[in-house]
Amino acid sequence: MHPALPSLPPLRQRWRAILLLCLSMLAWPVLAQTQAPPQTPQRFEDSMAQRMLACTACHGPQGRAAPDGYYPRLAGKPAGYLYNQLLHFRDVRRVYPLMTHLLDPLSDSYLMEIAEHFAAMQAPYPAPAPVNATAEQLTRGEQLVQRGDASRQLPACIACHGAALTGVLPATPGLLGLPRDYLNAQLGAWRAGLRKAHAPDCMADIARRMEPTDIAAVSAWLASQRVPADAHAVDASTTPLPQQCGSAKAPTGGRP
Repeated sequence: MHPALPSLPPLRQRWRAILLLCLSMLAWPVLAQTQAPPQTPQRFEDSMAQRMLACTACHGPQGRAAPDGYYPRLAGKPAGYLYNQLLHFRDVRRVYPLMTHLLDPLSDSYLMEIAEHFAAMQAPYPAPAPVNATAEQLTRGEQLVQRGDASRQLPACIACHGAALTGVLPATPGLLGLPRDYLNAQLGAWRAGLRKAHAPDCMADIARRMEPTDIAAVSAWLASQRVPADAHAVDASTTPLPQQCGSAKAPTGGRP
């Protein structure tokens, strides 16, 4: 049985408090420029690490992912990928109002600073959590990840995300070390049109060709794999991608 959910008004009050705290941290450089100098010095560490406490409140210490399975790891992902996602949340190509409200006041250049901050972190990955899946599911998941399914026009995940699934520069993320719930949620969001990326949106196209059973199989297999010791994203290959993908290109913003 699930524990009783908190009543709606206190829940709204909690999210409002979190939002106000995060906004105050992220927007500190802007506020510092517009407010008059204080009469007495204030003890405040004006650093990216201090400001990014607003992010690690949900994404875990050092951006290493929260234990609930829905807030993904930020540490060590390609800066181009993180920057693209910050742009998508801010400009509502990814739908999550809390993130949109946090990022809306921020410029492209500051979003890149955030992306580079987390990309530079090299925190270790935990061992994979136990996955509740059948042998048939894991076999199907491995097939789709490693070889794809030509009958469904589904390319192998490794064709874009790298042979070791640790990501490809400049902007393709790794797929290992992510909770199964998060993988399911993102593939489902692409399939339903709730998550979008720069055109041509290859992931939306691929996710729509996947049956729900395919998504469950892929997420189960990926979540059960151990992350290799060298989890860095690799340089882009000269081999063409199986299809055009706007999110694999060097990211560009539009707000000064």
